[in-house]
Amino acid sequence: MSPLMSKVLSLHQFRPVAFNLVVRLFSVSVHHNTRLAEVGRLELPKAQGKYETGQLFLHRVFGYRGVILFPWLARVYDRDLPNQTKAGNQLEGGGTVASGGGGTTGNGSQGTQGKEVQKKTHTFYQVLIDQRDCPYIRAQTEAVTFLGNQESSRSLYAIPGLDYVAHEDILPYSSGEHHPLQHELFDKFLAHQPDKDPPFVAQETLRAWQKKNHPWLELSDVHKETTEGIRVTVIPFYMGCRETPAASVYWWRYCIRLENLGELSVQLRERHWRIFSLSGTLETVRGRGVVGQEPVLSPRLPAFQYSSHVSLQAPSGHMWGTFRMEREDGHMFDCRIPPFSLESKPDDNSSTGVEDTVGPLAASTSSDAAASGVTSSTKNTDESTPSNSPTTNAPSSQPNTKKPGDGDDNA
Repeated sequence: MSPLMSKVLSLHQFRPVAFNLVVRLFSVSVHHNTRLAEVGRLELPKAQGKYETGQLFLHRVFGYRGVILFPWLARVYDRDLPNQTKAGNQLEGGGTVASGGGGTTGNGSQGTQGKEVQKKTHTFYQVLIDQRDCPYIRAQTEAVTFLGNQESSRSLYAIPGLDYVAHEDILPYSSGEHHPLQHELFDKFLAHQPDKDPPFVAQETLRAWQKKNHPWLELSDVHKETTEGIRVTVIPFYMGCRETPAASVYWWRYCIRLENLGELSVQLRERHWRIFSLSGTLETVRGRGVVGQEPVLSPRLPAFQYSSHVSLQAPSGHMWGTFRMEREDGHMFDCRIPPFSLESKPDDNSSTGVEDTVGPLAASTSSDAAASGVTSSTKNTDESTPSNSPTTNAPSSQPNTKKPGDGDDNA
């Protein structure tokens, strides 16, 4: 949890009923002087039900300001849940749970050491991030990427400032401003209506964009596992298929969040991935750190989140692995990455265009890069571009484009 969130929640303990607190956020001026700025008033988090489109919030862990666009109902496979619950039993929060027999989940994910993995449904939200906060958060601000709109394109298109947030990470607040959030899609997606609660409602542009890009935006499965106090959450997304002269290449992106639940600082040193393709190939990937960094997870800054991409020459596969971690006392251990499935969907060419509804954010860019498939090999490689690179700090009127495999190289 960020220091800001710790301060807000500690204040909340003294006013558990009214919860009418003024929210003040740290910002940095051009002279690098820290100051407090009032942005609104905190509201009671919802224990039941969903938040509505247009709800302003603070992220419980990363502390950024955001606004909810629409919800997703995801299947969560949590390897930390006790296994005594019978299939179909109710869990806290109204979700249902089912057990995967024989060490596999209902969607084919492998369990850990034969352990049954239970599934529950849980609400996540597609959100916009305030671009003023992007340079100061330990999470990539390009969580959503698309393949190029043309079949011959080899480029990836990133829409900056989009994220997926779990229900429990939403700290809602209200603001009297007509434009409380700085993001170039805010006015395209939402309209201010002061008589509504929340006072921002979806425009037709948002509904059309959600419908058109549903296959590539949809959050379906979430996988979690904790090792020695380090919780790893993985969310995979299918991106589509592209034809090459040699084969069909299927693409996925995956978002990983690491969170330190302990009291000692831990640093991520290495990663070790295993990538299995339905075609029968198995790839091993080793490398230093992730996305060009070796992040430290401390009690003050306990979380780090990043995204990367993987391609297979088959419509499905699996990924699993470990992160090599080092505690501040010198203790080294392997933190398990929960196994997750890579499943494709039928391609719908009419649903791949982002630029049709949001303007120049996803203008087509040609590239002659060859998409790389999976081979039976072991290699050392670096993951995708670091999250603090200049292209990821703030939204731009043009898309951030890169070639699949530029720095990703399959995990």
